[in-house]
Amino acid sequence: MPLKTTRFRAPAAAGAATVLAVLAGGALTGCSADSDDSLAYASDYAAHEPLRVVGYPSRGSLDVVQKAVWRLADGDAEALADLAAEKGDAAEPTARNWIKAFGAAAKGEVTADFYDEGSTRQVVVLYFAGSGQVKEIEARVGEDDAWAVTMNEPDPSDASAKPTWAPPKPGGTGSRSSTR
Repeated sequence: MPLKTTRFRAPAAAGAATVLAVLAGGALTGCSADSDDSLAYASDYAAHEPLRVVGYPSRGSLDVVQKAVWRLADGDAEALADLAAEKGDAAEPTARNWIKAFGAAAKGEVTADFYDEGSTRQVVVLYFAGSGQVKEIEARVGEDDAWAVTMNEPDPSDASAKPTWAPPKPGGTGSRSSTR
């Protein structure tokens, strides 16, 4: 009798494993675009220092700023330029300038201080802890209704300039008004 039970259970276990493999494969291929995005995000998240956040980002502004910091850290000018709100001649040189100025610092601790309310546009100040550098960027809804980053600093001195209005540390003054 134990021999029959063993023979019966082995095919059932193999069948259950096959069913689980088919279900897992179906789940992965059923939403491949979402799965690809999720896997890419998980890989990026695991490979980079966590972004520290101050203020009240929207989901879209947080996502695009996080990706911008990751692309800075990776030194990937093409991928950073792909996040540009306006696809034009300034995006690629701006991306290269930002990477040259902030790429090394983006590999360490970065705090993003989000200003304003963020429904369609949000000013963000990036604080790079290791280097002490500060960079103002703007996240906004771009041409295709997706969140993007304004990248119009093809001059290296503009790209690396410290904002004059930003507090020396994250969270120092609260939301900036349009009148400053």
